[in-house]
This record gives sequence, structure tokens and C-alpha cells, in this order.
Amino acid sequence: MDVKQLYTEKIDTYLSFNSVFRSPEALQAFFEAYDCLRSDLRILDAGCGTGAAALALLRALRRRNLDYQTLHAFDLTPAMLARFREHLTQQKISNVDLREANVLELERLPPSWTNYDLIVSVAMLEYVARADLVTALTALRTRLARQGRLLLFITRKNWVTKPLIERWWKAN
Repeated sequence: MDVKQLYTEKIDTYLSFNSVFRSPEALQAFFEAYDCLRSDLRILDAGCGTGAAALALLRALRRRNLDYQTLHAFDLTPAMLARFREHLTQQKISNVDLREANVLELERLPPSWTNYDLIVSVAMLEYVARADLVTALTALRTRLARQGRLLLFITRKNWVTKPLIERWWKAN
């Protein structure tokens, strides 16, 4: 089963999994403490899924009375993007542009999707083949502004994550 099909068919299981492991709360805590947030950020969420990272980041910005200039996000799976859109609508958040895209084919994104101050990627790179990892990271790096930051969250491999992430979720 490929990644797109996996996350389409098991989207509710994925969300339950994240809830049990308190991933949204962990992301929220991280962004609340992240000292690089400022107004007028151009942000890209690479592999955004259902929007957990972007929404946590937006809440952290709001709590500091900061606004963002742009928030773009892409994911491989339309079902995940649809859930993200639902969250945006429910929370009355605008000025977020979502697209279906593969990190290895970023040339398909709009030409204006560059010059980001912050690129966030949560648990996406685990699905990139080891041989393509440098290509993926280079593609993301080329979209950063000169002083931009690339913030990666990668699942730590341990006795719990090995069976769950590698076997159940088919990640590296």
C-alpha cells in the first residue's frame, strides 16, 4: 500500500494514534516555547497532513499577538488536506493556501511559493526513501529566505516507534 492510499484509508486511525500519543499537544508546547516566532512570517508546512503543526503554530502566534504574512501548506494526500480545510473552516482561519504535492516534485507548486522565513515539516521525511532524502531536503532548502529556518520533526526510533511507525505506518 502506498503512502497516499494508507493515509486515505486510515485517516481516522492516524488521528486517533496522534491523540493517544498527544502529538498536537506536544507541537503546541514546542511552538509556545519557540523563540524564533515574529510577525509577518512567510511559513510553509511541508507534508502538512491534517494541519496539526500549522494550527499549533498559528495558536502560538496568536497568543503572542503576532500575525503571519503567508501560510502555505502541502501534502501528498487529498484526504488529509480535506481534513485540514475542515479545521480551517471550523476555526474561521483564512489566508492559508493548501495544495496537493510531493516533496520530490516541488516544481509543481506555484512559483510564488518561495522565500519562506520558516518551513516546518512534521513526520513527513520518514516517508521519503533514504536515497531521495538529500533531494527532498535540498528542495525544501531552496524555498527558504536567506535567513530562513527549516524546522524538522522526525520520529525518534525506539522500541515503541519501531513496530508502530515502521510496520503499522510503513515509514522509515
